Amino acid sequence: MEGRIIKAIAGFYYVHNGEDVYECRARGVFRNKGIKPLVGDIAEVEILDGENKKGNLTEIKERNSFLIRPAVANPDQALIIFAGAKPEPNLNLLDKFLTMMEIKNIPMAIAISKSDLTDEDKIKELTSAYSKYYKVIEISVKEEKGLDELKDFLNGKFTVLAGPSGVGKSTLTNYLAPEADMETGEISRKIERGKQTTRHAELFYIGDGGYICDTPGFGSLELFDVDKIELKDYFPEFAEYTEDCKFNGCIHIGERDCGVKKALAEGKISESRYRNYRLIYEELANRREY
Repeated sequence: MEGRIIKAIAGFYYVHNGEDVYECRARGVFRNKGIKPLVGDIAEVEILDGENKKGNLTEIKERNSFLIRPAVANPDQALIIFAGAKPEPNLNLLDKFLTMMEIKNIPMAIAISKSDLTDEDKIKELTSAYSKYYKVIEISVKEEKGLDELKDFLNGKFTVLAGPSGVGKSTLTNYLAPEADMETGEISRKIERGKQTTRHAELFYIGDGGYICDTPGFGSLELFDVDKIELKDYFPEFAEYTEDCKFNGCIHIGERDCGVKKALAEGKISESRYRNYRLIYEELANRREY
């Protein structure tokens, strides 16, 4: 039998074949080869007890992609969720998430949650900075806004849900997969930040071949897989203006004759995006090498 690992707890791997979930152990061959099965892996299962849904993992199929945090394999795409309000959106963190997915070459969309609590002008400001290069969906589970468009995006795909705590990932997971029964957290009134409610990666089947994976919320994020010189390549809006840069390898910061900086001055590139690019660049430049 072939299926996808949807959960891993205490040495047991739970494999979904589209209909049923089998509780499996991993054979010693994985340990001998230094292979650790991950949530999201496609696995071959030897069925030991069909009635009680027990089996052994016998093979892990080659991975198309994987993420380190959360540790999941083979995501088709990512949905990066940020609240328009409560908590206020941290655009630096959003741009780090986008960069991380760009590095992994994983398609993504942005969901602006809690749109019922957000001023329309703020939503327009948020969407204008990103909508040319990323799909942006305004959603409200409470008012059932944007959910049909969201379901179309998720249909038939394995989607990782990412974003900071308190933006409604678990609420959305419960809406899409009620059997998940995820704990949802309140927002701290003092710091306007959500309490983390997801503690491990787990996949939930949403029908028609689709899976979602709620992930632990992040209050911060460090990028480890990119050199500061390469960072510019993961901001897609820069690409169409680099031909106007005087110097090959322009990093769009200190150079005088820079097409990207000219486009910024003309309002063709988002100021917040460019500001966060510089902040991330500085973080990478100041990172200690161990």
